[in-house]
Amino acid sequence: MIRFFFRALSFLALLLAVVTAAMDSIQSVSSSEVILTPFGSAWQDLDAQSLDRAQEILDRHVDQAYVLAAVDWTLRQPTFSVFLALSLIFWMIGYRRPPPSRFAA
Repeated sequence: MIRFFFRALSFLALLLAVVTAAMDSIQSVSSSEVILTPFGSAWQDLDAQSLDRAQEILDRHVDQAYVLAAVDWTLRQPTFSVFLALSLIFWMIGYRRPPPSRFAA
């Protein structure tokens, strides 16, 4: 059950990565230059209040500078790459090993 949940999350993240990559490629073709939407900008456009709440929670509960630097670095990355990384992580968590064959040692 848990593996299915993580595989479904992986599929959803992969779907979002493809959609955001398609949107970036359409914008890039229409403007004749490469346009990559940062994850923080996409999150801000989608729901500004949730981004502010997440930053407040991190500021209140996390004191390590390297964690805040990692979050800031993630928010500056292209949206499709963040969703691709999340998809890979969720797929790895939900991965099911194939059963051993009868010739396995």
